[in-house]
Amino acid sequence: MFIGKIAIPTYNRPNECRDKTLTTLLNGGINKNKIYIFVANKRQEKMYEEIIPKNMYGEIVVGKLGITNQRKFISKYFPEGQYIISMDDDIEELLSLRGTRDLIKINNLNKFFTDAYKLLKKENLYIWGVYPVRNPFFMKDRKKITTDLRFIIGVIHGYINRHSRDLMPSTKAESKEDYETSILYYLKDGGVLRFNHITFKTKFNAEGGLGTDRFEKNKNAALYLKEKYPDIVNIFNRANGTYEVKFKQMDRII
Repeated sequence: MFIGKIAIPTYNRPNECRDKTLTTLLNGGINKNKIYIFVANKRQEKMYEEIIPKNMYGEIVVGKLGITNQRKFISKYFPEGQYIISMDDDIEELLSLRGTRDLIKINNLNKFFTDAYKLLKKENLYIWGVYPVRNPFFMKDRKKITTDLRFIIGVIHGYINRHSRDLMPSTKAESKEDYETSILYYLKDGGVLRFNHITFKTKFNAEGGLGTDRFEKNKNAALYLKEKYPDIVNIFNRANGTYEVKFKQMDRII
């Protein structure tokens, strides 16, 4: 039995939430009562209630505006020890690499989420993630499951909840708060669990979510992370000038 709760932080995308993530979860065997939709304000709450059928979710909860603030709110909303799966509102599928080229849809999400929880407990870790790029070419030569410092993308990840201030990313990391979350969990627990043979299908940078000032947010967040964690973080620019972050290769962080 799946013992967790599903938390979906979302802003201004009720149709996508209904047609993608909620449909994905229900088709994957997740009970609707396990699903919590977190919105920014009462206006958003009303919009989501009008558009999404009640038989597709358990509760709509009014939280905070901004993804970093919302993730903090979600953690405080649930008790310590609660197993939480956080999912963006536009996930169409979870996929598993078979062989070297084929990505196969994971039909039983109940089983995957439960197995991930059991592995966290076995490894004495508190957060898991998946491979952040839907590309078999990049995935095929990697170790299936790792516990060293890896990027745990915020799109979909699971964690055992703790109300620890040292696990809460700064609002200065907005748009790259998942990078800081990865670092904070690693520094606290000595590792993060990542399934490098599992990925997802979604549409990055869709309307809604962070809004339209992505370039400036990316820049500010990258510069903050580089200054805060100089021994861990490198930054680089894409061809279009967008600031990006990657972790330095290292065996150990002191």
